[in-house]
Order: sequence, then structure tokens, then C-alpha cells
Amino acid sequence: MAEHWMYPPEMTRAQASNDAPSEQPLRVVRRTFLTAVNLSVVGLAVGWFTDDAEAAEAGKPRVSKEEGLEPNVFIHVAATGVVSLVCHRSEMGQGIRSSLPFLFADELGADMAKVRVVQADGDKAYGDQNTDGSSSIRNRYEELRRIAASARTMLIAAAAQRWGVQPKTCSARNNQVTHTPSGRTLSFGELAVAASKLPTPALSEVQLRPDGELQHIGRDLPLLDAKAYVTGTAVFGADVRLEGMLTAAIARPPVVGGQVESFDAQAALAVPGVKLVIEMPVPKKPYRFQPWGGVAVLADNTWSAMRGQKALNVKWTPGENAEYESVAYAERLTEIMRSPAKTLRNVGDVDAALGKAARRIEAEYYVPHLPHAPMEPPVAVARFVGDHCEVWAPTQNPQAARTEAARILGVGEDKVTVHVTFLGGAFGRKSKADFVSEAVFLAHQTKLPVRVQWTREDDVQHDYYNTVSKQQLVAGLDQDGKVIAWRHRTAFPPIASLFGATSEPGAGDLQQGVLDFGIAVPNIRAEAGGAPAHVRIGWLRSVYNIFHAFAENCFIDEIAQASGADMRDLLLSLYGPPRQIKSLEALGVTEMRNYGAPLDQHPVDMARQRRVVERVTELSNWSQRIQDGRALGLAAHRSFSSYVAAVASVVKDERGQVKVDEAWIVIDAGKVMNTDRVRSQMEGSVIFGMTLAFHGAITMKDGMVQQSNFHDLKLLRIGDAPRKIHVDIIESDGPPGGVGEPGLPPVAPAIVNAVFALTGQRVRELPLSRSMAV
Repeated sequence: MAEHWMYPPEMTRAQASNDAPSEQPLRVVRRTFLTAVNLSVVGLAVGWFTDDAEAAEAGKPRVSKEEGLEPNVFIHVAATGVVSLVCHRSEMGQGIRSSLPFLFADELGADMAKVRVVQADGDKAYGDQNTDGSSSIRNRYEELRRIAASARTMLIAAAAQRWGVQPKTCSARNNQVTHTPSGRTLSFGELAVAASKLPTPALSEVQLRPDGELQHIGRDLPLLDAKAYVTGTAVFGADVRLEGMLTAAIARPPVVGGQVESFDAQAALAVPGVKLVIEMPVPKKPYRFQPWGGVAVLADNTWSAMRGQKALNVKWTPGENAEYESVAYAERLTEIMRSPAKTLRNVGDVDAALGKAARRIEAEYYVPHLPHAPMEPPVAVARFVGDHCEVWAPTQNPQAARTEAARILGVGEDKVTVHVTFLGGAFGRKSKADFVSEAVFLAHQTKLPVRVQWTREDDVQHDYYNTVSKQQLVAGLDQDGKVIAWRHRTAFPPIASLFGATSEPGAGDLQQGVLDFGIAVPNIRAEAGGAPAHVRIGWLRSVYNIFHAFAENCFIDEIAQASGADMRDLLLSLYGPPRQIKSLEALGVTEMRNYGAPLDQHPVDMARQRRVVERVTELSNWSQRIQDGRALGLAAHRSFSSYVAAVASVVKDERGQVKVDEAWIVIDAGKVMNTDRVRSQMEGSVIFGMTLAFHGAITMKDGMVQQSNFHDLKLLRIGDAPRKIHVDIIESDGPPGGVGEPGLPPVAPAIVNAVFALTGQRVRELPLSRSMAV
């Protein structure tokens, strides 16, 4: 990297170094931050960061410095009776900072009025902290319960030892242990120190409570951070302020792989408040989570930094992706899709069945790149105290951020601490650590605290986009209209391209809605073709399920229309009888990650898939699907081990534009922690899905994103939201499935199918705004 240091005429580089803070910790000044630390919600203390600097430096996180029981990094019971519970996942509105503490507290027997929630820093001691893939509860439900049960076991053992009784005669509830025969009690606080001296039981050996004793699980739970949200005391990334901090705005290459040719540093430095201009490192393939490159302008305030950024007048060398153009690339994907490709699923003999079919139906579908566009653009703050780097960021994956920060600095991860703030939306964008890398790099270069603030334009034009896809589906029908053959070809550049792997999709990609599509058709084949990526490809809420569910559900609606069948009846017929598919062989595949869950424990359950379809069509009065100027559309999908079906009602408004006036969505997610948050996620999925259906698209020309802000990247407005979203949660004793992502995939195809029923116009390309008035 060519290093360009620029200072205002009155400030030398040496003077800048002299202005750097001492090695003493700086006090964080932000919106009534201490209020957030000590926030009380119905007696619940909500704390944000641990204050044990020595433990953080050593990479051994501690819940509390108070004397008491700390059997693991998640739980601390103080001698005062306060129970500190660590939330190791990131809060972005999904309610994990509410659901997780209630799960811990129920299994432990803690009184929620005496619980303190502590937000975990990034550390491998917590296991997986990546808050995406709808995995926070789904992947660790039993393990998290065992973590709490280990503390309960030790408290009971300490009480039994003091009383000279058998532990099995004691129980723990409401922050105390009771000897059932005598009625004697000891509080958790009275037992904490004694319990800490006992051996910690192995998690595999502890006994879990019967489900009936979990008092809060499966109910509407209070949103513990609600008061902080509505009073403005919740600390988001942009709220963090450090003494002596500079704010950086970065001019980044508009084309992936582009580099700086020239820039006008003096023009930027002439802007009042601008202090420094620094050229960023040039990223090398594979891009992963590296800083994007470009030129950073550092100033006393955000406005000055943004003005300085515009004044740079950067000229770019565009690089190898300068010819990337959406229309031409879609044509290239079409060529790939229409040719035989790598077979990843095979049941029976599709070619023979298609050859003898009485009727053949074929359709092609296109979904463009899609952005994340969270309400809070990326932001990160970094500072150095001695040789230790400290970061504050709204990150979904604090461990990845820590790893990337250490890589940038060339140090061990023990030299980096990553604090997690609230996230103002994320949808997968903030599990990438590039914005953290930028802040760390600039803080290291300047020896000053630095906040890197992305603008909305930065966010739109330098995202990790959901991949562009083209799909072809072919079905063969017999003389009775029954589907006897199904071939699905899908073509797209996969996320693996970001990490330098193949440009061809694999089983890990097609597991999302293609390999696990449990239709009862005797002949099935799934093929995948890829092409080189020309932008940074990343995961977006529900990822590949978005376009797979769109194509499959719209195609089934086309089959129904062509054969004179009802969409609901045809869908249930394709699903076949209620059954559980527990083997790869039964699906016709040799590899499928199944969202990281064993197929025998999380099978493809067609009884559950049928049930959500039956329920949503019952709730929406499907028998009157075309009536009084409105029409209903149906779609369903399995993802992240959960099953969802949606029905959308569409009408034409007084301007003749199509809009959704009502929606129904039903989810079977197995055991549910917090029904209030599940409803919220389903409602959010409908709104998110409507944006994708009507407006969502990132288009490219000359290698550059054509959209820049919400004037040309339209999101759903309040006036366009349905008048009512009905949510139904199927009660289930099955293992927990995902919630944050599964609601999204069926929404867009339900809308598109309803549009056809209302207008007769068949749409095979998203967004709808490209082909009709919306």
C-alpha cells in the first residue's frame, strides 16, 4: 500500500502523535450511557459490558468480579443474590436479550427480578456467537439449558451439604433452594460462595427440568430492552463517543477490485474540521472481510468528514470488474441455466419421464442482486490503550470482527477486545467485519480513537449483496394431470466466491430449498451452474431460499393454472402423504448440511409442511380466493428446520396500482421460546418480503451499483403496508427451528401468485415494479 498522510498546514504528523491519548483508559461519553448500564425494567438490571479489564486482556471473560458462584462464562450468582446472565448473541430487534435470559433463568430457578443481563464481548469461550442463520436457540437449546442446570445442580448440592440431606430431596425456584420434606430454604446468595467450592458437573451429566417446569418458555415475554429503546438510552454503534475521537468517512472504489489513481487531499483538508486524509489498504483476493480500500477523511465531526470525502475528487482505476452489467450478466446466466449442469439431486429417471409425459410445462425465473439496507448503516469505533485494541461495533459476529481486527494488526486475538452494541437492523450484513477492519486500521495508523461512519450511499453501493440468480423449472404431467417428473436448474455465483472458492454452487447452497424440497414426485433432478462473481456476494436474510422459494412456488401455481387445478390442492398433492424424510438416500442426494442439524433429528417433515398450508388457507378463507376485487396467492417453504406458509391478498387501489391489503402467515418452528418475538419476526418478514417483491433490486452498469439511496432503492412505505397481518404459531414439541429467516421466502411468491389471480399477468422476474404499476 502506498501510504499517504495528509495534515492541515498547521499540524505536523509529530503534533498529531502528541495529541494521542495516554495509555490510561478513556471514559466513554455517550447518550446517558450509565443509565443504560443500570437500567431497571421490572426489577431486571440490564448491563452492557463487563468491567473486568484483566479478564478481557487475558481472553478469559468473566461475568462479574463479585464473590460468588461462576460455574461457566455464562452465569454468575453473587453473594448478594444477584444473578448475572450473559447474552452471547447480538441484539438487533429479534429479542435474544430477552429470550435467552428467560431460558437460563427458568432452568436455573432464578427470580427474574434479581437477574442482571450482561452483553458478551467477542470471545471463543462462549462458543459460536455468530447471530445469523436463525441459530441462536435452534442450534444450542439443550446445551444452553445444561449450562444453567449445572449452576442449579451446584447450588442444590451446597444446600444439601449444609442440611445433611440428599440433593434429590431439594429443588431450586425463585432464587432459593428448598428442602421439600422440611420446607427449609436457603437463598441463592447464601449458597453462592459454598457452591463455588464444589466441583462443576459435566454438562452431559446434569439433569434438565421437565418442560412443564419452564415457567416462561412458549409464552409472550416482555422485551427487556424496550424502555431503553423508547427513552433513547439504548446504545447503538454510532452512539459511542470517546475522548479525542475522530470520525472517518471513506471514499471507496465504486467497482470491486478498483484502486485509487489520484485524489485531492488539500481540498479535503480545506474543509473546516477535517484533520487527516489517509489512503486505505488495497484489498487482495479473496476479499473476505477486508477493508474495501479507497481514501479516508478524518474530522472532528461526521458532517465535516462527509464534506471532506466529497471534496477528495478521487479518480479511480476501475479494475477487472468494470464491464459488469446486469442485463448482459442475466443473459449469461440464462445460457448457463439452459445447459445441463452439475447434478446434485437425482431420483428416478427424469429424462425418460419427461420424454413420455402427456404434457410438459416449463418456466424460467430471475431474481436480481438484493441489498440489506438496515436502518442503521455500518459503523465502528476503535481505540488503542497501549498495545491493546478496543472496538465497539453493532456486529452480528464479534468473533469474526476480533479475528479480522487481529489480522489487520498482525497480532494475536488476545490483543483485541470487541464490545457489541445494539444493532439497528442487520439481516446478515453486520456479520461481515469490513467496517470494523476499517476502524481498527485507522485507529492504529493515527494512534487516536476513530469512528468509521458509513453513509446510506456507502451502505447501498458497497454492500455484500445477495446473489443474482436465474432458474429453470420443467415438469412432466401424465394424462391425469399428475406431476411425474420435476427438473430444477439454478444458476448463480455462490457466496463461496467471496472466500476464494469455486464459482459453482454446491450442495451447501442447494440445501436451501432445492435438495430438501420434499415433494412426492417419482422422478426429480436438481442441477446447479455457476458464474464468476463481480461484486462481493454475502448472505442476506434467508439467503438462497429467497429465489428458490420464489421459483418453486410460482412454478407450482403455473402448473395449477395450466392443468386446471387449485394451487392449494396441487401443493398438497405434490407434498404427498404426511411423512418424515430422515435419510439422504430418500431425498436422492449424497450431501446436504441441513442447516447444520442431523437429518434424523431435524427431518424433512412433510406432515408439518402440509399442516402450515392447511392452516394458512383455513385462516385466509381460501375457498373465496377471488372475490370482490381482490385475489389471494399462496406459497410455502421449509428453511432453517422450520415450516412456513403465507397467503397474500392483493387489490388494485384507486390509481390502478397493485397493493397487498391483507396477509396471513403460519409458522411451525418446533418449540418456541418467546411467542411475542415470533409474531414480530413473522410480521417483519411480510414487510421485508413485500419490499423484495415490489421494489428490491441492485443493478449494475460499468461495474458500479446504479442505486445510491432510498430515492432509487425504494423500501416499503407505511402507507403501502397491509391493513392487517395475521400470524399463527403452530404449537409443537419438536426441537426448536429457526424464526428470524424462515418467514421471508414464501412472501414474495405468495404476492406474485395473487397478482396473477387478480390481473392474469404472470410475473417471473422480481421486482414487480419492473413489469407493472405498483
